[in-house]
Amino acid sequence: MKFRTILSATALSVFALGTFAQTATPRADKRDAAQEKRIDSGAASGALTPAEQARVDAQQNRGDRVEDRAKADGVVTPAERAQSAHIDNKASRNIRRQKHDRQTAPSEATN
Repeated sequence: MKFRTILSATALSVFALGTFAQTATPRADKRDAAQEKRIDSGAASGALTPAEQARVDAQQNRGDRVEDRAKADGVVTPAERAQSAHIDNKASRNIRRQKHDRQTAPSEATN
């Protein structure tokens, strides 16, 4: 639960930074939200183990930091957009691989 609180606070701060930087990256923001949703659904269904979830979350956070640095000067250049897209592509592939491998989270025993 503590992890979700930290994740929520981080997401809110990223959105706040985006409004101050005055750089619009709605496509990247929408894609990041979709990938976070994929991670959450994989964790909820058991398709992602806790370790896999931590790894893909860390990869998402690295991508967010790259995007934040690109927005920091107020202008996101085409090269910065390409770098961000490349990182998001790698993260998306990794999420898919981890969700569809044979590893699953242990199911909770019902008594």
